[in-house]
Amino acid sequence: MSKKNIISESFLQGYQMPAKMHCFQYIVALLFCAVLLEGSFSNGQLSPSFYDETCPNVTSIVRQVLANAALSDPRIGASLIRLHFHDCFVQGCDASILLDDPVNGEKEALPNNNSARGYEVVDAMKAALESACPNTVSCADILAIASEESVCLAGGPSWAVPLGRRDGFTANRTLANANLPGFFESLDAIKFKFTAVGLNTSTDVVALSGAHTFGRAQCFTFTARLYNFTGVGDTDPTLNTTYLETLRQLCPQGGNGSVLANLDPTTPDGFDNNYFTNLQVHKGLLQSDQQLFSTEGADTIEIVNRFSSNQTAFFESFVESMIRMGNISLLTGTAGEIRSNCRVVNAATIRSGSDDALVSSI
Repeated sequence: MSKKNIISESFLQGYQMPAKMHCFQYIVALLFCAVLLEGSFSNGQLSPSFYDETCPNVTSIVRQVLANAALSDPRIGASLIRLHFHDCFVQGCDASILLDDPVNGEKEALPNNNSARGYEVVDAMKAALESACPNTVSCADILAIASEESVCLAGGPSWAVPLGRRDGFTANRTLANANLPGFFESLDAIKFKFTAVGLNTSTDVVALSGAHTFGRAQCFTFTARLYNFTGVGDTDPTLNTTYLETLRQLCPQGGNGSVLANLDPTTPDGFDNNYFTNLQVHKGLLQSDQQLFSTEGADTIEIVNRFSSNQTAFFESFVESMIRMGNISLLTGTAGEIRSNCRVVNAATIRSGSDDALVSSI
């Protein structure tokens, strides 16, 4: 069965924002076209209308599961967008992070182990979609839709998510350990990892880091900044001293490293530009966050200042960067498969010819 995977001129001319009353709605066709012209839709292989005929309620189904989950777990939105991010940086946006694989699984990679979460909510989304539209919506697209809906639900921007990704057959723990940016890494190291997957080292780095405007982080991800920053019992000099004391009370030396701290101490569950204002007063929770503003001479400083003073500018750049990230190394057309269960490849998937050539019955 052929699927629509080219964005038509008529679609662009008639493009309007989805009617979601809970979202900050302003992203218009001009931005959409600008992103398209940069090639962010991978030569037309993805389309926001991809499921219009085969699963027209895909977004509302994902939204409902997310809204129900958020009632008891206010940080689930931030967790889901992190899954999408960590998926796309490893082998591209192919839902490899969702695979249960005791040997090569990315869930057990150092940046994800006992940290990445939200898998059960993705399972619920997949189950609901399989009930409504069997063998149709990929797990990779679920992550992309869930990310947009998570931002939207938290008061951030809404955008038409390009769809049509297919799911990969393998996970790669080694690549996850190598490719995913770390909370302790230098700005140059993080920029290198963004460049490696085709993202830019200025706006993409800062805008996507802005996803830390909501969600939580465990104490172990930043306690070195509080007690032993350079290995001689010192503190990170870029930390606001009042904020330092607040964090020390929450995360005492030698205490429980799993205790949670708000990534944004001002509006922890809202998607806004306060993350950047926090960086200006040295209240970035993670080293990787604060160095966007505190690295001397960095080109990211001007972007932090601009986003802090202009939330619309942040929202516009965030949407563009999310679309660009969601387009990394795609499987489309007949490549990959549509998993029935996001945790395992389909039983009907067979090997053909070599270990690298796999063919799906879907």
